[in-house]
Amino acid sequence: MANPAVASALCTCSFGTAPMPLQVSSQQTVNTCAMLQATVMDNVCTTFGMCSSLANPTVASATAAALGTLTPMPCVPVTPGPWAPGCPTVTVCGRPLLNHTSKLMCAYGGVIQLTMTPAMTVNVP
Repeated sequence: MANPAVASALCTCSFGTAPMPLQVSSQQTVNTCAMLQATVMDNVCTTFGMCSSLANPTVASATAAALGTLTPMPCVPVTPGPWAPGCPTVTVCGRPLLNHTSKLMCAYGGVIQLTMTPAMTVNVP
């Protein structure tokens, strides 16, 4: 069983330096533990601090300017797809519910995952 992800759950990126709270914007009506329930379409991320992925053009440029020394730059995630796999058997406003085992891919190669969700007392299939 998995725990549902709700607004303010913490997310991390494999190339980022800081966690970020999950923002729920796909729906505004369904709550779990008195917080908005996230769906797989809540894939808009603001920042994870500094990015160290060489697939990120700003990091690659800064690293080249530093003669090959990895130079992290501010993170601006590019997340074109939804979270996967989600919970296909439970839907929220017609979208699969987001649970703590789901992952989100950044176009620069980072894997974004949930590290802490406040809805730990609730289980979903």
